[in-house]
This record gives sequence, C-alpha cells and structure tokens, in this order.
Amino acid sequence: MPISGSIPCLILAAGRGERMRPLTDFLPKPLLEVQGKSLLTWHLENLQVSDIQHVVINLAWLGEKISAALGSGIRFGLHIDYSPENEALETAGGICQALPILNPEDYFIVINGDIFCPNFPIQHLVAVLAQMRLASSRKLAHLILVPNPSQHPDGDFYLQGDLVWADEAAKMVMPNGLNQTAKLSLNVERLTFSGIGIYHRELFKGLVPGEKVKLAPLLISAMAKNQVTGEKYLGSWHDVGSPERLIKLNRAINNP
Repeated sequence: MPISGSIPCLILAAGRGERMRPLTDFLPKPLLEVQGKSLLTWHLENLQVSDIQHVVINLAWLGEKISAALGSGIRFGLHIDYSPENEALETAGGICQALPILNPEDYFIVINGDIFCPNFPIQHLVAVLAQMRLASSRKLAHLILVPNPSQHPDGDFYLQGDLVWADEAAKMVMPNGLNQTAKLSLNVERLTFSGIGIYHRELFKGLVPGEKVKLAPLLISAMAKNQVTGEKYLGSWHDVGSPERLIKLNRAINNP
C-alpha cells in the first residue's frame, strides 16, 4: 500500500531492451550489472538516502525476475510495489497504468531503470518538487537534462533559463514557427533528456489505462504553455543502451 504523505517514485523497467540483445534475452535490462550491482539496485540505494519511501516499478518483459530480485524493498529500507503490463505500454502509458498504485497527492518522481547515475542528488529533486508545489503557476513537469552523449549528439530539448522547449512546441505558439525555432536553436543550448523527471498527475489526465502512449507529445503540449521546467545536470550519467556501452562502462569503472 502507498505510504501516506510520502513522495512516490516510479522506476520504468518494462522495456524489452532490444538493443541490448542477446544480454536481455534472458534478463531484463534494468537487472544488468555495473560494478557488481544491477542498475535497479543502484537506483534503489540512491533513493534510500532521500526522503523517498514508496517506489513503484513497472514490469513487462521478464518482469517476474525483477520482482523476485527486489521483493518488497525491505532490504533497501523502501516499500516497493509493482505495476505489471501485459506488454510494454511506452513511457506515458506505463505511468498512466501505475498512477493508481503511485497514488500521488500531486507530483511524483520518475526515473528510467536503464540509466546509470549513481550520485544523482535525489534529495535535490525532492526540494525542487517542494518548490513546484509553492509556485504561483502550476508546472506539469521538471526535467533533468544532460550534455549530449556521443550516441545522441543532437539532443532532445532546449533549456532557456529554467524553461524547457522543443522545436514542435515553438511552432505551436510562435508566428513563422520555422524561422523562430531556427533562431531558438542558435541562441539556446540543446540538451539530452536524462530519463529523470518530476511530473504532475494532471499531465496524464485523459489517458486510458492499458493503452500505449508516448511521453514526448504530452511534454511538448505542456511546453507550448510554459508548463515544463528543467535544469542541466553535469554529474555522472550514462545511458546503458548497448552491450558495448555496458562493457565500456564496467571497464572504465574497474580501471579508472
């Protein structure tokens, strides 16, 4: 059961991990190990030292192996619930499916289960969430952005002050959208979404549980209304997106 008054956190762990095959043929991607610990274990140990108590993990591909490995979360000092999906529902669909279990008062935290960011300051995110609750105008999301990695050089979104924008959002609200977005790209840094964010439950209003829905269109619509903020994170962050990257990451850690 959800813990009354706590800030819930959803860890997304339902994906098939196609690019990680054959490693993910018999093991879900978030259970792959870096320095002898699964990606999920790194996340949970990080959450353990924050004010987060209630964690939900969504499951699809080989999900039973995740629940068997982590159990109720007692060894992490957390309460873990699981949100099963018959098949992966995409990010927004998975969040919508998990909302009744998360049962957030308003905002909640979401972390991609397949990233490695061992020192990310979760407590800072909790503080940002508290400030979002006090803001005069409601924001629907706060995204953690990182410098563009080599495998994703063009990034995802612009960070202008503390507002996050996408080309598609600019076109929705600016006259002569193509010219304006070209100017935006020249003057504002374009960064990569880390897979870590704060969301308001209203962002997912109207979605139907069990349907596949991508997150980006919801964010872009909110960006067009200045309802998405963000910040740049310069700490250690890795998208463990291929067997080669996983090997390289383990080699770098074991041979600094």
